[in-house]
Amino acid sequence: MLSHSHRTALKAALGAFALLLLIGVPSLLPAADTARCLLADGFDFPVGKPDASGYYKFRGYTPNGHLGEDWNGRGGGDSDLGDPIYATARGVVVFSADIRVGWGNCIIVRHAYRDGTGRIQMVDSLYGHLNERKVSVGDIVERGQLVGTMGNNHGMYATHLHFEMRKNLHIGMNRTDFARDNTNYYSPTAFILEHRTLPASFAKVDIPTGGFAPYGQKLAASQKQAPVTISASPSSRTFRIPVYKSEAKPEPATKPKDAVSRIRDEVQSKGKSKGITQAPTPAAPVAPPKTSFWSRLKARFSNGSVMQGTQEKKQP
Repeated sequence: MLSHSHRTALKAALGAFALLLLIGVPSLLPAADTARCLLADGFDFPVGKPDASGYYKFRGYTPNGHLGEDWNGRGGGDSDLGDPIYATARGVVVFSADIRVGWGNCIIVRHAYRDGTGRIQMVDSLYGHLNERKVSVGDIVERGQLVGTMGNNHGMYATHLHFEMRKNLHIGMNRTDFARDNTNYYSPTAFILEHRTLPASFAKVDIPTGGFAPYGQKLAASQKQAPVTISASPSSRTFRIPVYKSEAKPEPATKPKDAVSRIRDEVQSKGKSKGITQAPTPAAPVAPPKTSFWSRLKARFSNGSVMQGTQEKKQP
């Protein structure tokens, strides 16, 4: 049986270990299955941002064939090895790993955006065959942020970026388990061009970071059919920013009258109602011409008048 001192030491050790789990080794704690993120405000090309300047599409999207786009630098050969790869839009990283085989280093970013009807939708963007990965699962990335560098899957291919845009968020890295057509994939260029600029919003939403099976494993049939949903955080608020037209405000037809003008008009109207004709307005007195001080003083002396203080007197 443990003594009192041993029991006290054991409790202290257990408390320290619990504290270590909470703040010292966060990787041992279960990862959250959602990440709060602002809606995407538009989509750009992942190379030569924002318009793929200096790059060309070597191979395009074909349903039931090539399910993405292959982008190359215009320098030819492997001159584009290590070129920057950018996030196509704001989102959260849901996959970042080197799985070798035909993929190599891959990243998947999940984006929430508001479509033309006002509904919030989600889409996954995939960046394959990378030379380096610059982000980790759970990272929030902005449009145009560096996420990796262009590679060749450890020398398996000529250097290029394999880029996909996916409707189905259950695919992950297991494409063979899903239909290879427009029900699950977008044409990346067509999607980007259609969503270059989106309504800005200050509302944060909870984006699910899972929904797909680990590489080489399968989802249950029920899981494949279950939609990956998104919802606004209860604590988040949407702020509406008023937009004003730039046209000038029209001037009023008549300027408001002051108090004196209003009283004068009332008196005139009452006089008319009693048959009183308004007297002509007397002419304003004409101000005497201004003369200099010396001229006025000379005139007074010539008239026999002098100034004594503030009083004026004539000499006898």
